[in-house]
Amino acid sequence: MISAWFKNVLPRGLYGRAALILILPIVIIQLVVSIAFIQRLFEGVTRQMSRNIAQEIALILTEVETQPDPAKAGSIAESLGAALAMNVSLPATQGAPVADARIFYDLSGRVVIATLRDAFPTLGPVDLSNLRRVRFVLGTDHGPMEIGFDRGRVSASNPHQLLVLMLFTGLLMTLIAFLFLRNQLRPIRRLARAAEAFGKGRIVPYKPAGAIEVRSAGNAFLDMRARIERQIEQRTLLLSGISHDLRTPLTRLKLGLSMLGEDADAVAMSRDVDDMEKLLDAFLAFVRGDATEEEAEMQDPVPLVQGIVEDARRSGKDVVLHAVEGAGEAPLRAGPVRRAVENLIGNATRYGTRAEVSLAILDRAIRITVEDDGPGIDQARREEAMRPFTRLDTARNQDRGPGVGLGLAISADIARGHGGTLRLGDSARLGGLKAELVLAR
Repeated sequence: MISAWFKNVLPRGLYGRAALILILPIVIIQLVVSIAFIQRLFEGVTRQMSRNIAQEIALILTEVETQPDPAKAGSIAESLGAALAMNVSLPATQGAPVADARIFYDLSGRVVIATLRDAFPTLGPVDLSNLRRVRFVLGTDHGPMEIGFDRGRVSASNPHQLLVLMLFTGLLMTLIAFLFLRNQLRPIRRLARAAEAFGKGRIVPYKPAGAIEVRSAGNAFLDMRARIERQIEQRTLLLSGISHDLRTPLTRLKLGLSMLGEDADAVAMSRDVDDMEKLLDAFLAFVRGDATEEEAEMQDPVPLVQGIVEDARRSGKDVVLHAVEGAGEAPLRAGPVRRAVENLIGNATRYGTRAEVSLAILDRAIRITVEDDGPGIDQARREEAMRPFTRLDTARNQDRGPGVGLGLAISADIARGHGGTLRLGDSARLGGLKAELVLAR
């Protein structure tokens, strides 16, 4: 439980954690040195200085108590105090301290009072409320004697200089470390932005920079991006080759069959050729996926989804736009997104009687939901349903349409090209399948 709380408190970003790694040791060192200085050096110096002046006070006390009468004692005390740079009054004046007084943050004052009490059992009230003066009352055989002297004689006059120097140096080193850290993390953040953009289907210029390890990671990313781009290019070339090489003989077959008339065998062969053409179109659509020259553009997804639903209604599908939540723009490829949503609507109306489309524009994603009232897909087989050329015998009725098992695979591929995903679930409202096409903003 403590570990989970600690993880929640720590910064989540690399910038914050690296800054914490640099700043935390500086702060700890400052605290340790400050405490050691105050507790050991500062208090030790104060105690030693207090003992030294206690010897001078003892000399005055001895001379005072050896005098035969109070008048003589007062005169000797005043003259000795003047010689020792002290203000001595015997008897004590009306303004003499009546109780110990010390400012709460005056740590050295506590040491001064303790040291003087150890040296003089007859020590009375000590007034340290004025940080520049020490005043106290000392009992003698001739009555209470008031003594005052400069505070600098029992406490170091510049202990704060070390603390100020430490604080200034710590702040300066923190600033230097922050600037250095920012320069070191800037290439990592550029690499992260380039990788994130590429994951969303966008290519941004990137040049490796920074430390050797960062440059190595950047070069590896560029090599990976180049390989993926070559693979997409090869897939596009495959698309062109298949389109050219297979459609030509299919066209000749259709032409030859059309010349055979209404023969039963010719009609059956024509249906086979039509099925082959549909299979070819589905295969080409899958290979094409979102490998298109179309660039992602900032646009409002609401008109796009409304247009898709209207086109589906005009084609005879029972589909409605159920709800639209949020507003804003997102980087989208209109063509692939349209193809993905049309595939989901086609599946919904093929295996159900009606479909409902919902759009939610969130802070970091666009969610397009298509629900139907069909038989749905078992949870254990939903991942399998998104594989290419997969048809689920028990989950979907194959007699309801000519699908070849590529609709969900194409939609999932387009979602990944937009940095998102395709999720399948149960429709609580219609009772069938709920397909959520999530696209990153």
